[in-house]
Amino acid sequence: MDIEQFRKEGYKAIDAICDYYAGLEQRPVVAQVEPGYLAKLVPDEAPVKGEPFPAIAADFQRLILPGITSWQHPSFFAYFPSNATFEGMLADLYASSVTNPGFNWACSPACTELESVVMDWAAKLLGLGEAFWVQGGRGGGVIQTSASDSALVAIVAARSAYLRAHPDVSTSDLVIYGTTQTHSLGAKAALILGLNFRALDVHPTFQYGLRGSTLQKAIGEDREAGKHPFVLIATLGTTSTGAIDCMSEIGPIVRDSGIWMHVDAAWAGVALSCPEFRDKSYLKDINEFADSFCTNFHKWGLTNFDLSAMWVRDRTQLTDALDVTPAFLRTKQSDAGVVIDYRNWQLSLGRKFRSIKLWFVLRSYGIEGLQAHIRKSIGLATLFADSVQESCLFELCTPQSFALAVFRLYPQGIASMLKQDELNSLNRALFHKIAARSDITITQTDLLGTFCLRFAVGAQRTEERHIRKAWEIISATAVETWAEWQGAQSVPIENGTA
Repeated sequence: MDIEQFRKEGYKAIDAICDYYAGLEQRPVVAQVEPGYLAKLVPDEAPVKGEPFPAIAADFQRLILPGITSWQHPSFFAYFPSNATFEGMLADLYASSVTNPGFNWACSPACTELESVVMDWAAKLLGLGEAFWVQGGRGGGVIQTSASDSALVAIVAARSAYLRAHPDVSTSDLVIYGTTQTHSLGAKAALILGLNFRALDVHPTFQYGLRGSTLQKAIGEDREAGKHPFVLIATLGTTSTGAIDCMSEIGPIVRDSGIWMHVDAAWAGVALSCPEFRDKSYLKDINEFADSFCTNFHKWGLTNFDLSAMWVRDRTQLTDALDVTPAFLRTKQSDAGVVIDYRNWQLSLGRKFRSIKLWFVLRSYGIEGLQAHIRKSIGLATLFADSVQESCLFELCTPQSFALAVFRLYPQGIASMLKQDELNSLNRALFHKIAARSDITITQTDLLGTFCLRFAVGAQRTEERHIRKAWEIISATAVETWAEWQGAQSVPIENGTA
């Protein structure tokens, strides 16, 4: 493909993308294909001779799009959002046009310097203190691929720092702390690094957040057993329920115990851009006690995947753990210590030019635009949660957290007579009916043996009418499920009200 062909096909590609978004509501939310569908439609081997690009582009429409679940669909309420914006798409296009591995400043100075600048912008946007800024501080921000990568890097740095301070400690005695609600990134990091992961118990009484007394007790038990807890993954907005660990209690404990605190705010962290959510999110304590902090702008932050923003209080903790510099990677700027080489802030050597996405998005939307998106999502989730609470068919399993509502089918006056496994069976039946639909998608979770449904708002195009339609679908499906489950309607139920 030459320049003029690229120009022509590029125009067509933009038109096709615009058409996709213009007709997004008419598309199924979830891909309506069976496992293995694609292998039946494409050849077993790459073509010997090149094919005309229009045919390739046509196959994207014919073969690939039917197998795409539309995460940008306004009726996508599963998992957590994975925002995409036109600004982010164009930024990715520009970044691809100047592709380079970006492992040090000399590779392309703009890639490194824009990342430092835009991560300071983002830190200030979220209210992170100067300790986490590159400019004027010992810390700084780096863009990772995912929150799992951010946690793994933080744990590697924490392990290195702990073993330098305690050289006689065996790695087999090191313990990573999380909770029973911590994302699987904690257990996976332990698996990768050959370390122990201990999931501390949390309870519905405290909305599934970790309390100081639980942490203090665990530290005492482990140290008495000869173990060395060295890092705690605290969560701001767990996946199951949006729970927030009580950082005002656990912060002083980890500081006094010499334990690194990594705050995983993958989903909810961007809500810190709105001042009214900072107190409930323990921003003051994050700034005082956290050693590292992560949030994914590619979830709820209007920035296309992948852009996981990670900050550290002391960047030398990362470089001390991860700096490996063979002769062929040395540069005079790095040797002089006047530049940042982000390869020493991550696991891999090469890295994408991701900062341009966040730069485009923050400049186009501004702080007010991002705040409006966050507030709208939370308001729409409140509309759904209010509908749940007003219904005689459902109950909230936990208080609404930001833009997440966790609920279950719980027919008033009758549910109390059902056993837990019967209620779980009823709710699984409801979930499977909803999951079989093409016009809405939600996900499930388990809370101490209670099967629950999750309704997460965050797609940019979701409006009030989509929430009301979702509620109609869910409540009507619940009526049908309840009637089938009990064999016949024994109470007058209609559209979620008695």
